[in-house]
Amino acid sequence: MSHIAKIIANGWRSGLEILILAVGIYYAFVFLRGTRGWPVVIGFFIMLALNFLATLLDLPVLGPLFQTFFALSAVAVLVIFQPELRRLLSELGNLPIFNPAPAREQRENIEVIVQAVERMSEVRIGALIAIEQSIQLQEAVESGIVVDCQATPEMLETIFFPNNAIHDGGVIIQEDRISYAACIFPLTQRQDLNKSLGTRHRAAIGLSEETDAVVVVVSEETGMISCAYKGHLVRGLSAEELRAFLSSVLLRRAKARKVREWFRFRKKEAVAPNASTYA
Repeated sequence: MSHIAKIIANGWRSGLEILILAVGIYYAFVFLRGTRGWPVVIGFFIMLALNFLATLLDLPVLGPLFQTFFALSAVAVLVIFQPELRRLLSELGNLPIFNPAPAREQRENIEVIVQAVERMSEVRIGALIAIEQSIQLQEAVESGIVVDCQATPEMLETIFFPNNAIHDGGVIIQEDRISYAACIFPLTQRQDLNKSLGTRHRAAIGLSEETDAVVVVVSEETGMISCAYKGHLVRGLSAEELRAFLSSVLLRRAKARKVREWFRFRKKEAVAPNASTYA
């Protein structure tokens, strides 16, 4: 009887391990899909299939070569997927239980951004605004001018006014302050994007790929409002849609709403029209 109980206990543990691994692999695929590391994942599985074929056919040269490749792949994964791994770990450390955020301050910050973006959209003033979360954005930008002032709609409009000396580049908002202006964000290297996307939109996607920042874009050509998050870009947002999405991401206490808004965000991205968009 004890032997049967031991078998059942071992089977339960094995089943739990398989379930955890399956869930982990699934969410890893979901997390990496659409990022710069996704083609690397596809290439890795191609190499895995070739290794299986070489083992099956007992090829004396290719077999050891593939074994050496997979032995070194652990180090390669840390190098290739460094931005994705950093973002994943930062999201785990940024869970509400570990890092509660002041909801009132975030709501005020959201209103400042929405008001400024709505005004600039109406008069077609181009803008690029990055809202810092857990990952410090100074590591991701090449340059910038220290501003360090209270974030207000008027100040954001002043910075992005076309005749202003620092209107080019992006703005970094930390908590309720504008920390830097005229920042150069890293451009995305994705090849599957609409060719009409301009520099602002590609910079927004690039920064959101490497960090957990939310990046808001206003097109100078069309006045269209866009938002980039986790490597995904949604165009054609209204002020209310932007407010809803920023609230779902930045207000940690509204966790259930955050999940619903994220799915709405992904769905809207999937059906977004491929209309021409310029920086």
